[in-house]
Amino acid sequence: MTGTDVEGLLNRARSTLDRLSPVAAYVAWLDGAELVDIRPAAQRAYEGEVPGALLVERNVLEWRLDPASPARLPEATGHDMRVIVLCSEGYTSSLAAAALQELWLLRATDVVGGFQAWHAAGLPSTNGDGFTRYAPTGRAPGHRPG
Repeated sequence: MTGTDVEGLLNRARSTLDRLSPVAAYVAWLDGAELVDIRPAAQRAYEGEVPGALLVERNVLEWRLDPASPARLPEATGHDMRVIVLCSEGYTSSLAAAALQELWLLRATDVVGGFQAWHAAGLPSTNGDGFTRYAPTGRAPGHRPG
């Protein structure tokens, strides 16, 4: 590959991040960082949640966290805020954190391994309606093509 594929995109995004282990992310969150869960509601219901995390689905993340946006959340207090992005396995969160850095949220980063690693580390989380990993196809168990 030439670096223009999705792996190249992911590697470039991660090169700008100081990625955190789940335990380091938890400590940073306790110290005042904003933990932002970008998973869709259905995925959070299935896998579980981190109680107290800010829930901002990926499709509106930049608008909600950009301090200059009229659609920002009250938590978007300034460009110096520390944001830790959490997704299911730590891939989408890397791309999202890099996008936040493009908005001058230079302290944005993500959790290595995502919610799956967070939960496995025994950090505060709720169980979903059936905490199991997705099937190797990338689809939830029981998914049938339409």
